Amino acid sequence: MSHDPEEASEQRFSAEKGGDGEVSLVRGGPFYRAQEAARLVAPDRWNLGRRVIFAVAIGWLPLVLITLLFNPRDVISLLTDYPINARMLIGVPVLLAGQVVMENAFRSIVRHIRDAALLRPSDRERLDQAVVRLTRLRDSVIPELIIVLAVYLRVAEIVQTHLIFARPWSLAEATSGVHLSGAGWYYILVSQLLYLFLLGISVWKWFLWTLFLLKLSKLDLQLAPTHPDLHGGIGFLGMSPLAIAPTFFVASAAIGATWRALIFREHVHLMSFKFDAIVLLAVVLIVALGPLVFFVPKLARLRRRGIFEYGTLAQLESMAFHNRWILHRAGREEEFPASPEASTLTDYGSSYQNIEHLQPFPFDRGAFVALILAVAIPMLPVVLAEIPFATVLKGLLSAVR
Repeated sequence: MSHDPEEASEQRFSAEKGGDGEVSLVRGGPFYRAQEAARLVAPDRWNLGRRVIFAVAIGWLPLVLITLLFNPRDVISLLTDYPINARMLIGVPVLLAGQVVMENAFRSIVRHIRDAALLRPSDRERLDQAVVRLTRLRDSVIPELIIVLAVYLRVAEIVQTHLIFARPWSLAEATSGVHLSGAGWYYILVSQLLYLFLLGISVWKWFLWTLFLLKLSKLDLQLAPTHPDLHGGIGFLGMSPLAIAPTFFVASAAIGATWRALIFREHVHLMSFKFDAIVLLAVVLIVALGPLVFFVPKLARLRRRGIFEYGTLAQLESMAFHNRWILHRAGREEEFPASPEASTLTDYGSSYQNIEHLQPFPFDRGAFVALILAVAIPMLPVVLAEIPFATVLKGLLSAVR
């Protein structure tokens, strides 16, 4: 029996591909295998509802129960704690749903790459080998251990800087002073770990996809400069940022919840977060759209080459048309309506316009709008913390006019 890790990864890759030739960059790793062992997920089902209920039962419900048992007068403080509820009741479910979105987005794009014959057989083999390596990386224990370590470092920072101490439900009074309550410790050691770990897993899966796009960009893609998508035939890659949009929604919701709490508790002005909001938006666009930059040099070369190649052909056809129907048309005018040269020349013109309008960056407007909404929607409660809803609505209506 062979114990070669690479051979084992290839066997797992072949087994996971199944009959449709697809493999997942999301379904894998120690955390996923643990969920399989607990029957929270299955190879053909995500069981999203079951996983959300389980996560809320582990991450949020014990906070309520512990507070009811040991600090019942502050249970309202917990139920109205927007930063906590934004993370546990919005962030965790969206992160779990985001795994399904990420899986479907990745599979759809890889399927189209194969169906559209963008790769020669030799390059398809190279791509399969790259996926085997990514699958082995996906299943490695080390990345998830690093995520856990980073999460606990963050937890230690929370304890050290007393970021959680200001919330009444998380505090308990003693003769020695105020200290963390049982619910406070549970939030730090369990709830926060769950939330940050799911966030880290989503970022890790996106990093694997970024590596996949990097490998793909180095292959000899069969691109057409006249393709109607104006991206040489790979415009569909512009939809890949949709996979990371739920993750940014959760991050934006957590940041917005913190800003909202600062506005209410410390009377910080909304415009104080202007620079931070710009930085957040910049980070979102760089992380989500950055991997598409890998294809810019290839598409830029495709456009330049297409302008010369199709320009030469268009020149030859245009001169032939000019000589036949302008310079030497005498006596043959009646043949022109039935002649195919005019429609052929029109087709060449349309193809050349596609080349001229070819965009080197595979941008998808729908994915861009989704990213902006993923950041903007969770920020609406921050705006409403200082500006009344009626004022916001009036401003929106006046803008529409």
